[in-house]
This record gives sequence, structure tokens and C-alpha cells, in this order.
Amino acid sequence: MADRFRAFYEWAFTPRQYDALVSAWGHFKALFSAGNITRIGVILVALFQALGAAVFDSPRTPMGPPLDLSGYEVVFEDEFNGASLDLAKWEYRGTGDRGGAFIHPDQVRVEGGKLILKAEYLAGGAFGAGWYSGMIRTKDEFTRGYFEMTCVCSREGNFSSSWWLNSTGMSSAELSDGGRGGAEIDIFEAFNHKLIKPWQDSVSLAVHVGGYGDGLRSKGLGSYYGKNIYTEYNTFGVLWTEEEYIFYVNGVEAVRTSFEKGVSAAPEYAIISLEPPDEVTAKQDVTAEFIIENVRIYQLAAPSP
Repeated sequence: MADRFRAFYEWAFTPRQYDALVSAWGHFKALFSAGNITRIGVILVALFQALGAAVFDSPRTPMGPPLDLSGYEVVFEDEFNGASLDLAKWEYRGTGDRGGAFIHPDQVRVEGGKLILKAEYLAGGAFGAGWYSGMIRTKDEFTRGYFEMTCVCSREGNFSSSWWLNSTGMSSAELSDGGRGGAEIDIFEAFNHKLIKPWQDSVSLAVHVGGYGDGLRSKGLGSYYGKNIYTEYNTFGVLWTEEEYIFYVNGVEAVRTSFEKGVSAAPEYAIISLEPPDEVTAKQDVTAEFIIENVRIYQLAAPSP
């Protein structure tokens, strides 16, 4: 009976909803060993949020262990204190058509100790009249580590603030090899501004493998609440180990996965983008800004000789 129920649920709902159901069952069992009222209250919140995610695909509050970077050291850092983008650390990416807009370097600036990606309508843009946005990537590539950003997300015009990893291994199903040869790891995407309150104040997490053709396989890991993500700074990160990807929101674990055949063992570069929707329906006087305070990448320190 259990196998039949699982088969039906996996057919009828998304994998992340099934994972949420499994999580809800774990919270339910934990109630019987909670020990005190405070702990019972925390478990009940987690239980009801997991049930909501299982049935309605709604967001959850991160409730896992806190981030522990013992043994890690910073290998990349940018506080954006200069007058322009540091091209020793970054390069522009994706210039040209993307969704319902154009990507162009002019939409990226450093100002007041912040990196700002701006989306706007330009009548006299480099590619002609239309919507323009920005995207950059790290010049260097990294294999494993912790990748972190502190930022204020954009919500105007349905542009989505995104922080993600990618690899040349995602150029084909053969190279990606189920994720072991390269994956797209979406540390966060802030596109839930399209949903009703209070679901708007959340980000979505995902992993994609198999290239961008017929071999593409994706796993949405669900949506997780931040704190006023469109008006306040929040910190989003992923810890990429040899066994799994562990996602964090404000230093608290949200979810982990090793989808599909296992984690990437290939070099990956980090991307910051203000993603346009397929069609921008906002009025032409609307602007959107994705504001980044800092980016840090950590890796395990070499053992002492």
C-alpha cells in the first residue's frame, strides 16, 4: 500500500511536494519525542508548513542546522568598494537577447559600496528600443565550497534576482552525466513576487543537470522564506560538498540534495543576473534594481604541513 501511495503521489505532484510530505511525516514523528512546549511549538510550525508545501507547494521557513564554516577559508571576496566593476574578478555574461529583454554591460554598475544590476526600458539602447538588464559571472571557476551573497532583491517588472552556479559541463547531456560532469545550481531565484502574500517574501531553489536540450533534468527544491527580501538585506548561500548541495537562507539550512547522479565534480562559475520574464508587461517608466552588498566564496583550507 505504501508503495502504491508513493507512486500515485509522485505521479500527481512535483518531486519537491513529495519531499515536503516526507518531511512532514518526520516532523509528525518528532512530536512524540519533543520533550518541552517550546520544542513542540517549533515542530508544529514546521509540520504545518511542510504539509502546506506538500499540498499547495507553498514556502517554508528554513529550520535546519546553522551554517558552520569551520575549516573553510575565503578564496574570493568582493565588497564592491571601487568606482566600477572589478574586471579582474568578474566578466560580463549573456550580452544580447534573453527572454523579453536584452542583456548589456551598461546595466551593471558599482556605486556607494554596492553592486547594482538595473532593468529598464531604453528607447535608444545598444540593440534598439526595448527592455535592458544585466548579468555577470566570476572569471575564475571553483570546485566545491560555500558560495554566499548578501543582497536586496528586485520585484518590479517581474524581473527576477538570481544567484547561481553553472559549468561548461551543462553544454550537453553527455558532458553533464547526470550532474557529475556539471550542473546548474540555483542558489536562489526571487521570482515569487508574482504570487499572493505572504508567499512573495520567499526565494526558490533548484538544481538542473543534463544540458539544456532533451536531456535536461530539473529538481525544484521548494521555496523558503527570507525577511522582507525586497526591502532588506538577506544572505543566501549553498555549501557544495563531495556528497551534496546544502542551501542556506540567512545562515540557516533550508534544504539539501544530491540530485541526480550525484554532485558536480567539475569547475563551476558563479553568476549574478537580473532575469527578465518571457514578456515584460510593465509600463515603460518602471525600473528594477538588484542590489548586492557583498559576495564571498569559501573553500576548505589546505591541511597544515
